[in-house]
Formats: sequence, structure tokens, C-alpha cells
Amino acid sequence: MIHNPILRGFNPDPSIIRVGEDYYIATSTFEWFPGVQIHHSRDLKHWRLLTRPLDRVSQLDLRGVSASQGVWAPCLTFDNGTYYLVYTVVTAFYCNMYDTHNYIVTAPDIMGPWSEPAELSGFGFDPSLFHDDDGRKYMVCMVTDHRVPKKYAGRLIVQEYDPVHRCMVGDFHEVYQAKDIFLEGPHIFKKGGWYYLFCADTGTGEGHGQTMLRSRHVFGPYEMDKPDFGNRTSPTEAYSMLTARHNPEHLLQKSGHADLVQTQSGEWYIVHLCARALEQRNPQDTPRFAGCRRYLLGRETAIERVVWTQDGWLRLANGTNLPDEMLDDPDLPACPWPEEPARDDFDAPQLRLCWQTLRMPLSEHGLSLTARPGFLRLCGGDGLGSRFQQSLIAQRLTEHSAVIETAVEFEPKYFKQMAGLILMYDNDNYLYLHVTRDEELGKVVTLLKAENKRYESPYGYMPVPEGGTIRLRMTIRDGDVSFAYAPGGEWVQLPGSIDASFLSDEACVEGWFTGTMAGLCCQDLTAAHLHADFDYFEMRV
Repeated sequence: MIHNPILRGFNPDPSIIRVGEDYYIATSTFEWFPGVQIHHSRDLKHWRLLTRPLDRVSQLDLRGVSASQGVWAPCLTFDNGTYYLVYTVVTAFYCNMYDTHNYIVTAPDIMGPWSEPAELSGFGFDPSLFHDDDGRKYMVCMVTDHRVPKKYAGRLIVQEYDPVHRCMVGDFHEVYQAKDIFLEGPHIFKKGGWYYLFCADTGTGEGHGQTMLRSRHVFGPYEMDKPDFGNRTSPTEAYSMLTARHNPEHLLQKSGHADLVQTQSGEWYIVHLCARALEQRNPQDTPRFAGCRRYLLGRETAIERVVWTQDGWLRLANGTNLPDEMLDDPDLPACPWPEEPARDDFDAPQLRLCWQTLRMPLSEHGLSLTARPGFLRLCGGDGLGSRFQQSLIAQRLTEHSAVIETAVEFEPKYFKQMAGLILMYDNDNYLYLHVTRDEELGKVVTLLKAENKRYESPYGYMPVPEGGTIRLRMTIRDGDVSFAYAPGGEWVQLPGSIDASFLSDEACVEGWFTGTMAGLCCQDLTAAHLHADFDYFEMRV
């Protein structure tokens, strides 16, 4: 059986293709660098992280972007020996006028080299490239509207793309306008002479879903699929062929934003984003999303088998519009990958692919695996609130329960020098167990909690010996985190636990499109760039 989600932890907005016997899924990375995650499978069940194509600053410079901005909704396609990747880089969103820059890069191989980006239209976000069978290419995207009030709830446009000059040509055509139903994340595919417009609907929260439209012409007019099992409760609710909005007890909430693929054996599947809720909820007096459930892991990727009806619409193979928690294996040869080790001893000359940095790559002056072989050296950088250059690496938290551990050698001289273990949602929301210095106590371990720019040190400062290694550990159980440190052989367990569910889509005030990351970091606010040496990082789930 396939157990959903197939890509666990922060992996939203999936776009899928098949090239021969190989399947690739691209997902959003927002402010994390390198940009766009591409996973690889040969059986739609076993997936491995393969590459991140936006790996050069000349392709992607995210310095200064706010939380949950950056790279949105990539669309990966393949045509005539070339891979195409279109995506949005959002630089202003939590404001009246949005800045949504759409780009395209290409490569002869999925592993690259990927080209420098060409900028396309900036009408809105979620661009998707469609390759017609006559050789022409078109891009569809949604349209943002800064006017007060907005003229339409949802708007989609299609425009032709010139692959030779790498630009949009001709006029754009509006293919969807609605005052009630909001659509985004559009993809176009063609079957039986129909152009199908496959769209995410109703935002990306618990009301999320997936809607279909079709036309005999790429520029429309498009008619909407209206399945009779939708259980619509208002005119603003979409006619979703996939949604969990009426089933709050279901494991896979927020299901929507789907893409379609056909296997070499003739079966059809969609991949879609989803999320697994904690029991914890926002307080009723929260300014945003009052009383909503919290999602520590962010939005993930699931897979469903679909079938075509006699009148040419897609339906889930289970006969409902509710996603499957488990489904039978596809009619494909099994191809499992070697399991990724839970522990990284930093013995390789390069970081493992699971690691990412914030907004920018860490230069050789900020990170080294060779200065002290067998250790990760981080040189102290900006504070955790910085949107420019931090000495921080992190990887996705993939389950609600985990044990995360490291060992660090760090000899701070001032209280402005820190290094340790972090659980982080964004610049304003994190739990940071770290080594620093206090004027009276000397070298200490402390926990810094940041919740929407409210800061506290719940345990005070615990003195530890000068010199030697300090081990740090966080134990997560269904969103509650306990902390321990070991200045020698024995662990010192800090009392109680902290509810970490505030590291969640709905609980963070500014951004809410990513997910919790676990990692290592070092700050030196004296600008002396004091380094910390990490012996290992381990995350057991």
C-alpha cells in the first residue's frame, strides 16, 4: 500500500511529470535556498530528494524577502528533450500591491545545468506551462487584484510563450472570471480534443479543494465541472472533485492544488498538497484564524488514483471527493531507494541534500566541512531576525514526534555570541536551545523562545564547563517539546515541556505557507564571526 503523504513535511504545491519510466515532483521552497525541491520515483510509492535546480544567486536572490515569500508553486514540464521549470518569486505580498515575478529556466537533463532565468509576465502567481500537440506553448496563471474592493474573487489568464526568444507573445486571454469562486494553481492538459484547466480552489486552508474546467480551445470559453457529490453549502464554495473541507476528522486536511500524470501502464494519478493537523488550536482571541487547528509540519504532498468518466471528467477512483489515506500500489515495478540515515556526521566534503539555508547560500567564509574534518563549522552571522545573511542550516521536520540532537564545541566570549539547535518556522517563530555566555555565570546553556516577536527564556541560564563538547537535545511528542543538555556524560533534563504548535501555518502572524524546520545555527552580533563546530546532527522520527 501507499501511505499518504508521500512527501512528508513542508512540500507543498506539487507539480508532477513522467519522462520514460521516471517520475519527478517539484514543490515550493519559499524563502529557503536552494529553490524548488525535485523528488524522483519510478513506482509512485518510493520517493527520494534528487535536486534543487535554483542553486545559484544569479538564478535566485532572496535577500530581504519576508517570511513565506520567495519561490511559489513551481511547474515542471518536459517537451522534446528539454525540461522546463516556471515559478514565481514573490517579493511583496502582505500588502495592498503584490509583486509576483514569474520566471522560466530550462535544462537538457533533470540534474542540469539549469539556465539563467528569463522573466515572464507578472500579472499574478502560480504560472504553469502547457505544451500543445502542434508545438505551440502557453502559460496560464492567476491574476492578483489590489483594488478596493476587488472586481473578481478569481481570475485566470492564458498567453502564448515563445521558447526561442524566451518571452510571452501576443495578447493575454482571460479564461476565468468569477465573483464567488476563487481559483489559483492552474494547470492545462489536453485529452480527447479537450483542454482541461485543473485548478486549486478556495484558498490553501482547511477549505481547500481542486476544481476542473474544460474547453475545445486553449483560450476558452471554459465550462466548469459540477459533480453532484460536492455538498456545497454556499455560492462561494467551489465544485471540488477533491477536498476534505466537509470531513474535519480526516487525516489529509487542506487537500487541493493538484497535478495529473499518466503511467506507462495507462493508469492516471494526481498529486496534491495536504496537511496533518495537531489537536492544538489557536486561542479564540487570536487576531488571525481564531480557533483554527495548528499544522506543525506545514503542507505536504499526497497521491490519489483517478479515473475518467464517460462524459470526460476526472474522478477519484474511490468514488468520492475525499482523498485516500492509503491506496493500492500502482501497476509499476517496485523501486525502493536506500533509506536516508537519521544521523549526519558531517564526514562528506559537501552538505547532504536534505539541508537548506535561509534566502542565500552560505559562503565558504560562513560554513566549512573541511576546516575541521568530521565537523560542520559555522561562523557566527546575523541574528535570527535577519532577512539577509544568517549562519543557519535546517531540514524539514517530517513527523509530529521526533528526537533531535547535536553536539557542539563553542567558546563564546560575550553574550552576543550564540550557537546551538533550533526548531524554526520563520524569523519570528522558533525555539532555540543554545550555548552562550553570561557576565556572572560564564558559559551557559539557555532556551530562547520567539513567538510572533514575543521573546522569553523559560529556563533561565544553566552554567556549563568551559571547553569541551555540549550535547543538546529536543524531544517532540505530538507538538510538545522537552529539552535536555549534556555538558559531560549525563543528560540534564529541563523540567516540563513547551507547546511548540505555535510553529504552525495558522499560528504565525506574518507567513503561513512553509513548515517547521530543524537545524543548527551560530550568531555573532559582535561581528567577530566566532565559529562553532558541530560534530553531528541526528533526527529520529
